[in-house]
Amino acid sequence: MVFQALRIALRSLRVNKLRTALTMLGIMIGVGAVIAMVSVGTGAQIRVAEQIQSLGSNLIIVLPGSRNTAGLRLGQGSQVTITEDDALAIAREIPIVQAVAPALRGNAQVVYGNLNWWTTITGVTADFFEARDWPLEGGRPIVREDVDGAAKVALVGQTAALNLFGESDPLGEIIRIKKVPFTVVGVLSRKGQTTWGQDQDDVIVIPLSTAKKKVLGASQANSRSVHAISIKVHTDEDMSEAEAQVRTLLRDRHRLQPYQEDDFWIRNLSEVLQTQEEASAVLTYLLAAIASVSLLVGGIGIMNIMLVSVTERTREIGLRMAVGARARDILTQFLVEAVTLSLIGGVIGIMLGIGGSNAISALAEWRTVLAPSAIVVAFGFAAAIGIFFGFYPARKASRLDPIEALRYE
Repeated sequence: MVFQALRIALRSLRVNKLRTALTMLGIMIGVGAVIAMVSVGTGAQIRVAEQIQSLGSNLIIVLPGSRNTAGLRLGQGSQVTITEDDALAIAREIPIVQAVAPALRGNAQVVYGNLNWWTTITGVTADFFEARDWPLEGGRPIVREDVDGAAKVALVGQTAALNLFGESDPLGEIIRIKKVPFTVVGVLSRKGQTTWGQDQDDVIVIPLSTAKKKVLGASQANSRSVHAISIKVHTDEDMSEAEAQVRTLLRDRHRLQPYQEDDFWIRNLSEVLQTQEEASAVLTYLLAAIASVSLLVGGIGIMNIMLVSVTERTREIGLRMAVGARARDILTQFLVEAVTLSLIGGVIGIMLGIGGSNAISALAEWRTVLAPSAIVVAFGFAAAIGIFFGFYPARKASRLDPIEALRYE
């Protein structure tokens, strides 16, 4: 019976092709919009996750605190509070920590031949590359001997290398940072931008001791002070527990009383990742919900056309009942017709959604990711719309009185 009802439904839809196409338009647009918007939202989620992960997996950042001057609270980093000794203590006393890397940052003009480039200079220790999950594209990393001997060696990021060396190989070349010659011993792999738009590849990395003695200088208040400490926690460990242990250790080392605020800042990047992912997920759901309105509009269109169809085919319904068709047969016929409209519109909508997603990716240079679950849900929702909005017209048709239907003009 269902197969016969499907044949009748297809034949009825072919009778008025334009009306059928216009009826399916709402479903097509709705399904396509849902798929395209979900793919945009999913792409945004993945992009955010990649940007956070590019900073380093299982990473905690410790930054200097702020200080008060004449009643004014100055910004983060205005107080020299974290040191290389703090980093050594964290590595030594917290077992769940895998790598700890203090760093000193500044900006300087770098010169190579007749080219120059203003970039970020970062003084690091040998553990920096492990803590930040930053492999090399070529050459060697900074090792302990470079830090102990304040060696004049440097590693260049991709952006800095492009602006200083173009397409040539920078390994072994001599660059000058504040008129101090450095030998390029390595090239960092590409990291990309952070979530706040900073280009992580626009950097030159040198030994921490060299940065203090010859390039950036050391703080007069404390020559052991640094601008940041990167802490990589073992993969299976709890990041919140690691953060709590780091905070307790630093408060003890800085002799802070229970009533005193921390004189440092701790940033747990796993929490940042979670927050960003939650925000992106909300955006995805919001976009999908807005697009779903088109499906509801399409469903209303289907109900409208099906009611018109019942009115137009009243004599046909009466004739079918007169020759033995039962109420459920009429109900099935019109319900199958409504669902067929929705499913055909859903299939075309899926193709429109995939095409729209690819078009957004190509034209707007926005990363999109097609989620199979979104396609399945959108298609299932289209079928449900057909059943929901097609049931009332089908039920109305099945309850017609055969004699009155045959008399209908």
